[in-house]
Amino acid sequence: MATPHFIARQLAHPNGFLGRIIGQLMNRHNAKMNAFAVPMLELKASDRVLEIGFGGGVSVKSLLDAAAYVAGVDRSRDMVRRARSIFSAEVNEGRADFREGDVEALPFDAASFGKVCTVNTIYFWKSLEAGFAEIRRVLSPDGRLVVGFLPKDRMTRLGVPKDIFTLREPGEVVS
Repeated sequence: MATPHFIARQLAHPNGFLGRIIGQLMNRHNAKMNAFAVPMLELKASDRVLEIGFGGGVSVKSLLDAAAYVAGVDRSRDMVRRARSIFSAEVNEGRADFREGDVEALPFDAASFGKVCTVNTIYFWKSLEAGFAEIRRVLSPDGRLVVGFLPKDRMTRLGVPKDIFTLREPGEVVS
């Protein structure tokens, strides 16, 4: 039986066979928050969108359906490979790009995106300041950012390992 720490490490960085299963579980668990976050982006057909930490890719299809171009960055090489495979037609058409990387060093040019979203990833950021500075760098000046997460009190009740998850208060993220 998998330990809570093993599962938490897989949530932070899915890999291998269990990582693929975790990706599917993340899709289910994050579906409602992603379904709320995507409309908050107010997408237009001409938009270029970046999703940070796309994991199992639950929102990628809806982003592709609404925007001209969708890029994703994820810490997990396995999740990047999976997205490239599932959305290979869009990648080949130049409508999608999935890269391995961290929020603190986004592998994209400045002002590349009009919209950026991330759901349930800030627990794994090394630094809110560095992460948001990078998002600001890749987001166009009039761009829109949507960040979805559960606040510290809710995450505490879930009993997540605090050596893997950094729990955040809403005010801390907003500031």
